[in-house]
Parts: sequence; C-alpha cells; structure tokens
Amino acid sequence: MRPIRVTTVVPYPPEPVYDFLDVMSNHEPFTNHMLKDWEYSGPERGIGAKAKVRATLGGRSEPVEMEVIAGERPKTIVEQNVGAGGRRVATGTYTLEQLPGGQTLIAFKYAWKHAPLSERLAAPLVRPVLTSANKRALARLAEQLPAALEATEHQACASTK
Repeated sequence: MRPIRVTTVVPYPPEPVYDFLDVMSNHEPFTNHMLKDWEYSGPERGIGAKAKVRATLGGRSEPVEMEVIAGERPKTIVEQNVGAGGRRVATGTYTLEQLPGGQTLIAFKYAWKHAPLSERLAAPLVRPVLTSANKRALARLAEQLPAALEATEHQACASTK
C-alpha cells in the first residue's frame, strides 16, 4: 500500500517541536480522536518509548502497540506500530523542516511494511480514512502546541530557580 502523508506548519523552530513530540505521552491529546486507552512503558521519551492503544477508525476498534524505533533531533522521529494481531506492521514518521521566520513544517508519513490482505484490498477506502484522521491529528497538534510549549517553558524556568 502506498504511504499517506499529511502536513501542518507551526510558528516555532524545530527544536521545541521535536522535544514535545519526543515524549510519547504528549501524542495522546492530539490523537485521542482515533487512539484511545493509552498505556505507556519504556522510557518517557526517545528510542524505546512505547504505548499500547486502542485504535478506533472507520467503525473498527483494535489494539495497537507503538514504539519509537529511531530519532534524530531535531529532524525525525520514527514510530513502529503493530496491529491486526501482528499482521499489520507500519511506521509513522514525523519529519520537521525549518521554514523562514522561525516556523516549522511538520510532516507525518504513515507507511505500511505489512498489511493483512483484507486491508490491502480495501486500500481505496482505508487510505482516505487514515489520511483524514491524521490531518485532524496534525491540526489538533498545531492548536494544542502553544499551550503545551508554554507549560513546558514554565516547568523549565521553575526547575532552574
């Protein structure tokens, strides 16, 4: 199946955006329209950070396991997810690109490594549903990021006092 790609632009440089996305639990508020019942394990951030979620899309609900498998600050974070009882393996890659004026282009690419036959046959239906859900996730990320970064900045200031 061809990958899907969605983007958004935020008015922050890549470093704080990366630092926010690097924390697995920070993904829950902007993806909870499609990923529910988050359970975390492993480190809080970086390679090895894990989450078990229940994916609810297109009238279906199933458990999915996610793990950060690669990252390069402040450019990329790669998560692998496994669902459909291990028959679906895919990656979700966040790529951050510095834009003029201190902005960052956030691109998210979801790419299947393996998918069950039923999903491959339903690709013309699956891809638009997943694209729409991920567009919404990035829009929600862009909406929530100002408050999240402000809270992070206040925590950092408080810890240095």
